[in-house]
Amino acid sequence: MPASGPPRRFGRSRLVRSFAVAGVAAVALPLFGATAASAAPAAAATSAPAAGTVTAYPDNLDGWIRESLSVMAQHGIPGSYDSIHRNILRESSGNPQAINLWDSNAVAGTPSKGLLQVIDPTFQAYHVPGTAFDPFDPVANIAAACNYAADRYGSIDNVFGAY
Repeated sequence: MPASGPPRRFGRSRLVRSFAVAGVAAVALPLFGATAASAAPAAAATSAPAAGTVTAYPDNLDGWIRESLSVMAQHGIPGSYDSIHRNILRESSGNPQAINLWDSNAVAGTPSKGLLQVIDPTFQAYHVPGTAFDPFDPVANIAAACNYAADRYGSIDNVFGAY
């Protein structure tokens, strides 16, 4: 995925909070010059995400992992940031366009693709709804690989080598 792509959105941003008001999107920003007393009610009001809030994730490895974890949480798929990161570095060095053209899967006509080197049949079987149906999409690749690892090994946290 090119670095210039649009930011991914889920959950709640710490810097800018969005909310819907009568169908119109608005942005709530901190007020300059607000005193602690006048700012306190606003802080309490924003402590829980309002319906329709979104978080923009950066279009990089950290953002892809964090967005994947958000999607995985929505679907009950276990996994931790550290385990996903460790496996990505081993499998693709963080390149979402990585493709393995030399192993037994490639020789059989189904090369491993993406950040976590998933073959097409595995991606199709373990695709997570709400993600792109593209094995090169970083979030879709991570979510599908973690879904597979959860089914096969209990969690991506239990994967310490090629899987």
